[in-house]
Amino acid sequence: MTSCVLGEMIKRNLITLFVIIGGTLWLAETVSAAGGEHGGLEPFVLLGVAVILVAAKIVGEVFERLGQPSVLGELVAGIILGNLVLFGFSGAEALKTNVVIAALAELGVIILLFEVGLESNLKEMKAVGISAMLVAIVGVIFPFFLGWGVARFFIPDEATLGHIFIGATLCATSIGITARVLKDMGKLGTNEARIILGAAVIDDVLGMLILAVVSGAIKAAASGTTLAVVDVVIIAAKAIGFLIAGILLGQFIVPYLFRGANRFTGRGVLLAVSLSLCFFMSWAASKVGLAPIIGAFAAGLILDEVHFEHLDDHTKHDLEHLLSPVSSILAPVFFVVVGLKVDLSVFARPELLGFATALTLAAIVGKQVCSVAALEKGLNRLSIGLGMIPRGEVGLIFAGIGATLMLPDAQGVTQPVINSATFGVVVIMVIVTTLITPPALKWSMAGSKR
Repeated sequence: MTSCVLGEMIKRNLITLFVIIGGTLWLAETVSAAGGEHGGLEPFVLLGVAVILVAAKIVGEVFERLGQPSVLGELVAGIILGNLVLFGFSGAEALKTNVVIAALAELGVIILLFEVGLESNLKEMKAVGISAMLVAIVGVIFPFFLGWGVARFFIPDEATLGHIFIGATLCATSIGITARVLKDMGKLGTNEARIILGAAVIDDVLGMLILAVVSGAIKAAASGTTLAVVDVVIIAAKAIGFLIAGILLGQFIVPYLFRGANRFTGRGVLLAVSLSLCFFMSWAASKVGLAPIIGAFAAGLILDEVHFEHLDDHTKHDLEHLLSPVSSILAPVFFVVVGLKVDLSVFARPELLGFATALTLAAIVGKQVCSVAALEKGLNRLSIGLGMIPRGEVGLIFAGIGATLMLPDAQGVTQPVINSATFGVVVIMVIVTTLITPPALKWSMAGSKR
């Protein structure tokens, strides 16, 4: 596609987007001004969801045509909607606080982590070797402490747990973005690709453990207590135990569950049973004090291919295909809602731009360091480090959770762990690390052999 044609396509899409947004916001303001009592679902919710989905798909398409992941477009769509108030349009402000839309966004992130678990393979995780494990461990430790240090330097008045949480947002790697680049290049068979993907999966698990521990410490602090070392061990043990117990139980219970489901002849049984398992595991995780997304991730992990062998004409691939329409609707809601929380006006403060730059550099350098942990000789370590850089949806998930956790400040006033200014800084880090990875990885692996 020539640059002229591409530019015209982007122009048309953006014009369409702004026409739809403008018309719908005018309608939303008209409905709000009309007032009146309504039974059931508020009309504004229907309008809001319509705007969110259309904006996400249009801007996502623009980014895909530019060779970037659509998740960035969904995020940018949310940023546009969330900052229309700067131009005098206030119709989208209610989207930021609507509880129904927030619930849809939460369902979206649960489905997203369920998909990530489905795409992961326990056997492959066991077979990636010691190199992937070492790369993952180093790739968690260095970014964590670098992010902690950067946060402490730029926002010294914030609580220490807030600094720690920002460090935690740098830990995980977005496996989906790197995997797509490697697949498009035909490099999935290289040693570098196997190490990158194996380490990224382990990164996700380690990141979930860190999230569980840090979130537990923040909740304890908010209640006026402290989290002792033994409490940290208990939380980590809960997370590890939950994953192990879920996987072990899944090996014995899930096959029988799906055999029973195979007796039903109605449509959608496979999807219904799988989603029920996802939601049950999410609920179980929350009941033991973990984030629901950990349960969703574990549910995806335990749905191994062998569990589908007794189903007529069904495979794990069929489940991923059936889940795709659900995810393509709910996941964009989450990313747009995340973008809605970004306040562009805070970037008029030069110190925040410095904070964003430093945090982004910490995110990049931290993952480059992990590449030296690979043991095999003759590896393209630059490619390994570059492949681990993108934070993508995982970083956004962490930031979104941080925005919901509350801590008292020095004056005793309860504030979000990730406030609007810091949230914007984290989003900039996510955008930059996600944008630079595809071209950088393509360049570094251009000469690699399968």
